[in-house]
Amino acid sequence: MRNLKLTIEYNGSKFSGWQKQTGKRTIQGELEEAFFRLTGENVCIEGSGRTDKGVHAMAQIASVQTESKIPLKNFKYALNNQLPSDIRIKKIEIAQKDFHARFSSKKKTYRYVVHFGKDKPAISNEMVGFYRNDIDVERLQQAIPLFVGKHNFKAFCSANTQVTNFEREVFDLTFSKRGSNGVFEITGNGFLYNMVRIIVGTLLDYASGKLDLENIEKAFETGERKYAGTTMEPNGLYLKKVVY
Repeated sequence: MRNLKLTIEYNGSKFSGWQKQTGKRTIQGELEEAFFRLTGENVCIEGSGRTDKGVHAMAQIASVQTESKIPLKNFKYALNNQLPSDIRIKKIEIAQKDFHARFSSKKKTYRYVVHFGKDKPAISNEMVGFYRNDIDVERLQQAIPLFVGKHNFKAFCSANTQVTNFEREVFDLTFSKRGSNGVFEITGNGFLYNMVRIIVGTLLDYASGKLDLENIEKAFETGERKYAGTTMEPNGLYLKKVVY
């Protein structure tokens, strides 16, 4: 039995997220079906996190146990031949027996790309978020430190989340303007449901003057979602890196 570590890239636009769901096209479902066609094994491919519908990955990590004897140097190409073009295996490695893509991870980095303007872009609209209001970049940068560190992020997650512990640590958060686009990168020890999208929306709403500093402070103090900002679209979000 080999425990394999997979590094996966995908365009999430036409998927209902990572997690396998009956009657829906998902990343996990496509991977497990491709694995069965290649090896004849019914396996469970565990991802480092369950990306939502429309969310992309530059380097999602997954683990799977297999009896297959396919040489490692051929495995990636053979599996890619079984996969649709919007999912690619970038690397396959032998992992330690106790390695688990989700439970062994130490931190993750997400990237959020947002397009600024009065209209959504036609070509890249499935790959970027959209924000219509003008922003003050200096004002945005001044608010970023509020989100760095260990905090209760209850106000910055979806109201229907199932977790009971809302404390997470953000190690780094950056923003850069690139023409008509802006790029956020956030690294943390874990993220709540919609947490990255709400943090980005809160920073943009603050930078555009829709929110003031008191709103953000109340969000942290009370844990109430109403004080935080917009939940940004999923299509601008990318899982960039997972560290073990």
